[in-house]
Parts: sequence; structure tokens; C-alpha cells
Amino acid sequence: MEKQNIVVVGSSAGGVMALKELVSSFPKNFEASICIVQHLAADANSQLPSILSAAGSLPAVNPKDGQKLQPGHIYIAPADRHMILFDEQILVKKGPKENRFRPSIDVLMRSAAIEYGPRVIGVVLTGRLSDGTSGLWSVREMGGITITQSPQEALYPQMPQSVLDTFEVDYVLPIAEIGALIVRLVNKQPNDSHAELNEQQKKQLHIETEIAAQRYAFDSGIREMGQKTDYTCPECGGALVGIKEGCGMRYRCHTGHGFSAQSLMTDIVEVTEINVWSALRSVEEGIMLMEQSATQAHTTGQPGLAEDFSQKSQQLRAKSKLLLDFLYDNKNPDTV
Repeated sequence: MEKQNIVVVGSSAGGVMALKELVSSFPKNFEASICIVQHLAADANSQLPSILSAAGSLPAVNPKDGQKLQPGHIYIAPADRHMILFDEQILVKKGPKENRFRPSIDVLMRSAAIEYGPRVIGVVLTGRLSDGTSGLWSVREMGGITITQSPQEALYPQMPQSVLDTFEVDYVLPIAEIGALIVRLVNKQPNDSHAELNEQQKKQLHIETEIAAQRYAFDSGIREMGQKTDYTCPECGGALVGIKEGCGMRYRCHTGHGFSAQSLMTDIVEVTEINVWSALRSVEEGIMLMEQSATQAHTTGQPGLAEDFSQKSQQLRAKSKLLLDFLYDNKNPDTV
């Protein structure tokens, strides 16, 4: 009989402290494999494996692509790579970002859910935005156990709160109690009371996992996977489809980037700001051109033309002020 022995954990801001407390609860003879995604900068030289190895009894490593999954070990996704569970192995791949992150918590949890089903225990800890919500939903729908850190005590409550706002989980606990719970759950017979996904939904999870593992998204059928939308991908400009998941909606483009509604909105706001700064730059270049042209017209004895250039310069300055007010979100344009 298969037992619950695959533990997948996601954390972001505030995660190192939470992870240290979590792994300190695991005994030396722990019979589960623990896989962790902690959000990192793409160029980070992370010391998390050595930190977590020192915090508890189990060795922690950044796995190599194709490394065999073993019990009693902690595997931590390396910077700028997704970590994917497949065929008792760990794949380490540079697939498209999900929720603006690589590594992505959703990618890890989704792959574990489709590969191991009810053997999985999924945990979402402290962090910003909503990475992990879709992945933990997949864990639940494939019969696994779902756990979140209590948002009230999480250093950054958004990630666990996003899960709780989307669906009901099995356990909501302070970080001090989660490790002991996992130890009790490991090697128990899986709970078969959860409803599984239908075959079409399972196929979709397979496709999305393969995209994260560097399969060519354009030929994977991603465009037929959801509803066509009027939105474009902030990462690449590709068309987005909307994928209904439980009571929520998430989005994916035909090149493979994935977003929750929250992470998509965050990216849209960032792209908007970049574009407004670019517009401000263009306006300021116009101001410089008009002022230079006015000076030149004065020098060559063309006062009428100089006045015209000066007026246009003032009009552009007024527009630049409006753009700055938008960027700085000033409610009163006269306020310094």
C-alpha cells in the first residue's frame, strides 16, 4: 500500500526563518522526501542548503537535473530553475516563468500532484502574492494533504491567505506546529475522500508540467486549453488564455508564461509604469528640442518662430507634469 511520503513546500518573503523552524522538526530517520521552492533572485548565490542542513537532522541540497528522489533528504530548487518531480526523479529546468518566478511553487506542486497523487503533502508558507495557490489546489484535487501557515503569524501573509481565499485546506497552523504534523502524517495511508480531477484536467496538468520542463509550449495545445482573452502576456506580449480552476481563473500565454490573476495584475501595473516613464522620456526630449530650437530662432532673428517653439515647450512641460503626477500618484498636483 502506498504511503504519504512526498512533501512539497513553497515559501517566499520571510521564508528562510520559517523553513529553518520547519525542517528542525524532521527526525534523522525521516521516511519522506522533502522538496522546497523558496523564491530567489535569478543571480542569487543561495546558501539555503547549508542553512537548512545546519538547522535540522536531514541533508539539504540543490539537486542536479535527473537526480533520483530519495527519502530522508531535502531538495531545494536552485536559482532561476524550476524543480519538477517526474518518474522518481527531479528535473531541474529553465522553463517559462510562472507568477513572475522561476523557480515557481506552482510548478513543483503541480508536478508532484500529477506524479504522486494522494502520496503528496503540500505546504504553503509565508510570502507575497499568490504563487502556490494553483499548485496546492492541484495537490488537493489529486487527493493529497494541504497545509498552510496561519496568515496571522506569517511574516508575509499574502501567499497563505491567497490559498485560504480560494479553497478550503486540511490544516491551517502556526509554523511551530506544521513540522510535527507532517511527521505524524508521513507513512499514513492516503485519504481517498478527495475527488480527483477528470481526465481532461489531468491532461492539462501534464501539459503544463511539460511546458515548465522546457517542452515547446506553442505546439502543446495551450491555445485550446482555456478561454481566449483580450489580455497580452506582460513577459512576452503573447496572447493569454484564461484557465478556470476551482472558483478562480488563471492565465497562460502560447509561449508558456503562467499567471494568477493577482500576479498578472502586478505585472500589468509594472509594465504600465515602465511605459509611462518611457512616455515621460519622449516628452522631455521634445522639451529639449523645442528649447534648443527657440534659442536658435532667436539667434537667427526669427522672434515669431522662437515664440512658437517656446509655447510648445511649455505645453510639453505641462504634459510632463501630468505624467509625473500619475507616476507618483499625487492626489493634489500642487502638493510638493
